[in-house]
Amino acid sequence: MKIGYFADGPWSHYALEKIIKDPRLKIVFIVARYPQPDEKLRLYSEQLKVPFLVDLNVNSVEFIDIIKGCAPDINVSMSFNQILKGDILKVAPLGFINCHAGQLPFYRGRNVLNWALINGESHFGVTVHYIDIGIDTGDIILQKLEPIENTDDYQSLLNKAYRLCGETLYDALLMLQQGDNQVIKQSSIHPVGFYCGRRIIGDEYIDWNWNSRLIYNFVRAIVPPAPGARTFLNDSEIVILKTELIDNAPTYIGVPGEVIGTNDKGVVIKTGDSTIQITQIGELDQNGELINIRIPLMKIGTRLGFFNPWIELRNLRQKVNQLQIMLNTEE
Repeated sequence: MKIGYFADGPWSHYALEKIIKDPRLKIVFIVARYPQPDEKLRLYSEQLKVPFLVDLNVNSVEFIDIIKGCAPDINVSMSFNQILKGDILKVAPLGFINCHAGQLPFYRGRNVLNWALINGESHFGVTVHYIDIGIDTGDIILQKLEPIENTDDYQSLLNKAYRLCGETLYDALLMLQQGDNQVIKQSSIHPVGFYCGRRIIGDEYIDWNWNSRLIYNFVRAIVPPAPGARTFLNDSEIVILKTELIDNAPTYIGVPGEVIGTNDKGVVIKTGDSTIQITQIGELDQNGELINIRIPLMKIGTRLGFFNPWIELRNLRQKVNQLQIMLNTEE
């Protein structure tokens, strides 16, 4: 079976390694993201002696004519970033399929591994499905699930997903190559499902009114290579990298975000329902690089939270007063 491969990143590398080792499957071209193509995929194309294509608009008539010349039996998207629509979906007789790191019809859309952790899921899914006019709404060819452990974070889940995506795509291709294409309508699993929006700048901030479990899940969901969970210590932004849930922590009313205890692990913070242990924090330099990773040391009574413009205004007024005093002294 001849395959056109639209791909990017580690997701695609693992799958490609499995595909090229199987004589039943043959890559006939590789399409990388525009404008920053995956250089490892370029090396694969040289090794396989197939065209390496990069185009601003893969839905254009000109690009479609190019891939038609390669006569793929099926086209595959693995972490490709352009919306595929119209005539390009009809180029290959077996259609155009996508591998999505979400348990469709749930977790459609973007940043789904982060959202699965934030939602406290016990497992995540990988789904190979046909591409249709919707976003992650096509018929399911194959779906596999894997547990999310309480110790998992975004990095460990990424590593699991890289492997599971590769395995699921490879198995789905073999099913199609053998004519086993009994698909599942997403509506037969759930009539609605749900869609996850792309996480953007500003979504990293902790609300200390959340309960302890949600804060724990939120922190582990966006550790690097995601941006990291953020909060403010006085007027300085810090990154919360690791937390621990506290067994048998009582529920009581207090001041969310306040340091209420210290120990050799770090600090204990009041949350919306109980308390949570912060064991590792860091800061960002001017280039956005994580620096000064450490166990937190803070006094009891210190409060973490959102940036307070009134505190900043007070600090600016103090600086102005100090400058005025210096000027008056010099006169």
